[in-house]
Amino acid sequence: MPRPSQLTRDNNLPRDIPIGNGQILINFDAKYQMRDFHFPQVGGENHSAGHPFRFGVWVDGSFSWLSGDDWERSLHYLEDSLVTEVVLRNRNLRIEITCNDCVDFHENIYVKHIRLTNNAPSPRNFRLFFAQDFHISGFDLGDTASYYPQMNAIVHYKGMRYFLINALKEDGTGIDDYATGFKEMPGREGTWLDAEDGVLGKGPISQGSVDSVVGVHLILDAGATSELYYWICAGTSYQEVAKADRLIREKSPSALMNRTSAYWRLWTNKDGYDFADLPESIVQLYKRSLLILRTQIDNGGAIIAANDTDITQFNRDTYSYMWPRDGALVANALDLSGHNALSLAFFEFCLPLVTKEGYFLHKYNPDGSVGSSWHPWVSEGHDQLPIQEDESALIIWALWKHFDLYRDVDSIKPFYRDLIIRVANFLLIYIDEKTGLPGESYDLWEERRGIHSWTVGSVYGGLTAAANFADAFGETWEAERFRSAAQKILAATDTLMYREDLGRFVRMLSYDEEGVMSADTNIDSSIAGLIFFGMYDSHDPRIVSTMQQIYDRLWIKTGVGGLARYENDYYHQVSHDIGNVAGNPWFICTLWIAQYFIESANNEEELNRSLPIMEWVVQHSLPSGVLAEQVDPYSDAPLSVSPLTWSHASFVTTVVEYLDKKSKLFTCPECGQSLFNREASKLRLIRDHKQMSQTVIIN
Repeated sequence: MPRPSQLTRDNNLPRDIPIGNGQILINFDAKYQMRDFHFPQVGGENHSAGHPFRFGVWVDGSFSWLSGDDWERSLHYLEDSLVTEVVLRNRNLRIEITCNDCVDFHENIYVKHIRLTNNAPSPRNFRLFFAQDFHISGFDLGDTASYYPQMNAIVHYKGMRYFLINALKEDGTGIDDYATGFKEMPGREGTWLDAEDGVLGKGPISQGSVDSVVGVHLILDAGATSELYYWICAGTSYQEVAKADRLIREKSPSALMNRTSAYWRLWTNKDGYDFADLPESIVQLYKRSLLILRTQIDNGGAIIAANDTDITQFNRDTYSYMWPRDGALVANALDLSGHNALSLAFFEFCLPLVTKEGYFLHKYNPDGSVGSSWHPWVSEGHDQLPIQEDESALIIWALWKHFDLYRDVDSIKPFYRDLIIRVANFLLIYIDEKTGLPGESYDLWEERRGIHSWTVGSVYGGLTAAANFADAFGETWEAERFRSAAQKILAATDTLMYREDLGRFVRMLSYDEEGVMSADTNIDSSIAGLIFFGMYDSHDPRIVSTMQQIYDRLWIKTGVGGLARYENDYYHQVSHDIGNVAGNPWFICTLWIAQYFIESANNEEELNRSLPIMEWVVQHSLPSGVLAEQVDPYSDAPLSVSPLTWSHASFVTTVVEYLDKKSKLFTCPECGQSLFNREASKLRLIRDHKQMSQTVIIN
């Protein structure tokens, strides 16, 4: 079997530990280099453009960047928090460093706490260096880096973007050395190189393509530990970052870090779910997934697919967009986990984006503007809509799921006419006249145009959701129109998309240039969309056979395991041994198998089939809990973007669906009430009921 090459360059590193507050998103890579700095919108301007911010140590004439091969690294988070816990050891230099990083939950301030231990048998002089490689607003032209003596700080600025860098030691002093200079120019690789001799040039200001370095000096006795803080304040003016710098000094960096840790623990555990018999590793990844989801969501409502800049090397673009499909499914996970304020903000973000005709376009920037696309408005001389129709349908489907859980009538009312009915009417008219199925559009993988099983299932779900809304709002005539259309699509799917000879549904129907329809019979995990949005019962023999074939053909037959998207998946492909490796395993596709097991379970034994799938996800996450889009089928290394928001949402959804199914399976034989519920408050009532029942029996 072919083996993939190991990715070792800095621009091929996963983002191991993201942190943020909905306005700032910072990503660290596997070498503990800050690689992405988004502000003031998550997924918007990236002020590092993927270039590393470096952290280095000089001691007794020797220097090492912490990204070097001589360092051992452990990258984790504090429990239930968006505060990192990173341990770094250099045996050659006899140093141990523990770092905690966070973005304050309220202020736009990034804080790093550093504990440096001298493991040598004698006192030593240490100099810590922090190199800032800003590319403000994503490019390096016209930046300024300047030292401000009144604050003993460095400020980078361009236009309405300001970044103030400062530090504080235990003795109350701060930066001891600094330099600004030029980078990415002939003969001037970067000012960060100035740190490697332990002395900075103190250039006070530089303009153009510039970077900066600040140094902090410490003397440590043998075996002693010293602590310090480093921070970056982000703002839209000098006054704003100067005010933030004063605030962190007044409150203290430790106070900001402690309150941020407390906030995220409260946020993660706000509903106090009881996790029944789920292994602790699954519970911890569930909580970590919620926190990582939050880092990828802008406070303005945009749910961003991923923010890993390294993907630009493949197509000169990023995943830093809001795809309506991804957003809808993430919003559903947020609703299921009790974080409905975030999902409602997402729907509010979507409301002005829907076209007057009633559809959503391919993807959007976090400010609501239309994102880049490769879907054309014309193909082979014929006009076409450059859409993925499931993206429009799933917004309505997710809205109904939200409303069905929370019944927030006043919040949903503004969506009814301008989004729900408008999109549903589009779904009604965007029908292929020959088949009665939804018209041709691009698939969820954004590769093929046709009539796809996933899209058919989502359109059925969207129309059913619209019918439910119409019933709820008293417009029964609208409900009948939508429900009737959904049933016609179901009947057409029975006839045209199921193949008796294959014993399963097909991936896609499409027309050739002469108008002749053919079926794409390749096995594709997304055919599972026929059950996830309510179109087919999971016990339907045709679905059972289809899902079994998906599992048999797409499960990776190496030591890694997991489920591929489809047969001979080319995206980041590392093997052509299709019989054993249909493609790289994706987390979302693997979890679809678990969701199917949960949906179809009739008893505890059948429900427990989903547990090894969830445990597989835990085992193949990064040590920090981050889930990539896919992993290498041989080495298990993360591939493509990391983290992928959808991967974490799928895990959250799967866990909640498991708990809900468990609630339905375990009932009191006397009264029929569930003996288990994932909400702790309800669980207490159930336990009270159980105790009363036992008391009656005893008496």
